[in-house]
Amino acid sequence: MTEQTPIVIVGTGLAGYSLAREIRKRDKEARIVMVTADDGVSYSKPMLSTGFTKGKDAEGLAQAATEAMAEQLNLELRTYTTVTGIDTAGHRLLLGDHSLSYSKLVLAWGADVVRLTIPGDGQEWVFPINDLGDYRAFRKALKPGSRVAIMGAGLIGCEFANDLRNGDYEVEVIAPSDAVMPSLLPPVAANAVQAELESLGVRFHLETVVERIEPADAGVTLFLANGEKLKADIVVSAVGLRPRTELARAADLDVGRGITVNRALETSAQDVYALGDCAEVDGHVLLYVLPLMACSRALAKTLTGERTEVSYGTMPVMIKTPCCPAAVCPPPPDAQGSWETEQDGSHVKTLFKNADGDVLGFAVTGRFAIEKQALSKVVPPIHS
Repeated sequence: MTEQTPIVIVGTGLAGYSLAREIRKRDKEARIVMVTADDGVSYSKPMLSTGFTKGKDAEGLAQAATEAMAEQLNLELRTYTTVTGIDTAGHRLLLGDHSLSYSKLVLAWGADVVRLTIPGDGQEWVFPINDLGDYRAFRKALKPGSRVAIMGAGLIGCEFANDLRNGDYEVEVIAPSDAVMPSLLPPVAANAVQAELESLGVRFHLETVVERIEPADAGVTLFLANGEKLKADIVVSAVGLRPRTELARAADLDVGRGITVNRALETSAQDVYALGDCAEVDGHVLLYVLPLMACSRALAKTLTGERTEVSYGTMPVMIKTPCCPAAVCPPPPDAQGSWETEQDGSHVKTLFKNADGDVLGFAVTGRFAIEKQALSKVVPPIHS
């Protein structure tokens, strides 16, 4: 009897493991092989910016070891394995000198950090944090009471700023925008979060960028475009993520901002799917947990014989800044309307309404954050 050709999942992050769990709920025996370039330890990437708040180091944020995941999910796990190509015609995943045949292939290999090319000799003090290995290296380099500079004032930059202050580190945030999280929060909500972070001791340097990083004493000096000089012991780069598309493009898959898939997560090649941070689903690149989980559930049905298109519904983004809890459901980019705001200091509820008074988006901070679920019920879904 010949061995069953497996479903192959590339990536053991939240997307890959969530899909494997969903498949196992529907099919206990289907052969699954997971391939990863790292150690395959299960962890939740969104939790990387909560280590000090939760009192956990890198090992504490790990949820299960590789062997435990392979046994729990009844699958084969190939760690430290680099994918070098995809032969879509031959249904083979290329692994250097070897290959792995697949019945269905799922690309769940995530996104890369945007790496800035900054002059100077201080690059070894700069840490992008995109996975548990990155976080482990960062925590190893971080000494008690260190001065930390964060490049980027987006979601991740602000969450790390809050978490590091909770760990009693000095924190400076540098970003070219004139407000925090400019692509996510409307100004009134952004200002509320920034004000509470500043009350916590975070110092912001907005509307400027780091032009040069040079070693100084045991750390570095950051030279900013506005003429400021900042001393830091370590630098976190949190300037954004870019879906991994290079190997997909090389395999002639359709690629836009991410790997292009329809609502059934199907790429332009037969039996090849994409999921999570690397995927552009029906025009949407959503680097958040709720869309990922919805996609995992839908794709598991498809892979077990019931072709299913994902329905996103309304999916608020939770912002993990405990000093000012926040949630946002941005209106569609082409929506016509205006923001209506109720505010008490850093407690903000702002609703985006069209001319008919329909709520198309919202942002809530502080005590209003508890209203996120109720507000989600009145906002139209991304697609249903």
